[in-house]
Amino acid sequence: MMISATAVLALMAGCATTTTTTEDKRSMLVAAGFKTVTPKTAAQQQKLQKLHVGQVAQIQKNGKTYYVVADPPRNVVYVGGPNEYQAYQQIRAVRQLQQENLEASAEMYQDAAMNWGAWGGWGVWAPTDVRY
Repeated sequence: MMISATAVLALMAGCATTTTTTEDKRSMLVAAGFKTVTPKTAAQQQKLQKLHVGQVAQIQKNGKTYYVVADPPRNVVYVGGPNEYQAYQQIRAVRQLQQENLEASAEMYQDAAMNWGAWGGWGVWAPTDVRY
């Protein structure tokens, strides 16, 4: 029973990272203050198609720096300045740390579920040169 619960927890942690990546990125961009811009002309639509999907592109326009993230499936571009980009980086760092903590917790739970004490100690593999 304990092993199946561990497997479910590990599976949930793995699925959380793969299925929410795109939605998570969208929500992080909006939370950081990026504006959603919908292309209105054919030229803007062509520029959207040329951008790398999901990657942050830095552009210069009228002497200002902008950060752009294309989302062709939703037909939008997320646009922010240096402050929004910095906020996005901070949110990403926090989310990464949260994910690492979740994975570490799952590993600790898995180790505890193995019930190593029931094995009767380490037997022949026990260190012999440890002095207390």
